[in-house]
Amino acid sequence: MKTVFFDTVFFDIDTQLDFLYPAGALYVPGAERIVEQIASLNRFAGARGVPVISTMDAHAENDPEFESWPAHCVAGTIGQQKPASTLLERRVVVGNRPSGIAIDGAQQILLEKQALDCFTAMNLQAILDQLGAERYVVYGVAADVCVKFAAEGLLKTGKRVVLVTDAVRGLSDSAVKEMAAAFVALGGMLTTAGVVRHV
Repeated sequence: MKTVFFDTVFFDIDTQLDFLYPAGALYVPGAERIVEQIASLNRFAGARGVPVISTMDAHAENDPEFESWPAHCVAGTIGQQKPASTLLERRVVVGNRPSGIAIDGAQQILLEKQALDCFTAMNLQAILDQLGAERYVVYGVAADVCVKFAAEGLLKTGKRVVLVTDAVRGLSDSAVKEMAAAFVALGGMLTTAGVVRHV
């Protein structure tokens, strides 16, 4: 497997219709207000050759997770899709099953998962190994659930991890503040989308 070294990889966490809009099955309050920010960050990355890993729930209709959460992001439904504005032209879908990782030339990697923690996706570590980044820039929803798992999991890789505070939303403002404080205590850094786009 060829290793391509990128200084930075962007992580766009679970920005799917079921989470982003009030009509969605598991709406994150206020998430619709960050869609343009997400789209802008993704476009910024794509224009500069920075890979974007976009995690996506892809549940079965009888997924065990639905015992704890309302049914959402069932594979193939409208709610499982990402807003068109957040999609980059050259993208690949990586399912949560054993497969070769063909990501060469992709601006955006749509990584399917069935659990809250993106590190349960069996191909994520191989993708990270192939990209070889030194820094991860994280944003999306929900800040206090899936974004938290992603950010803390990435910190465990020993690389620099930055959370874009104006491009996340959580189930409550207090939960977002707690998540951000815990993230910083673990060694993470906070920034804003404007700073990311001007570095």
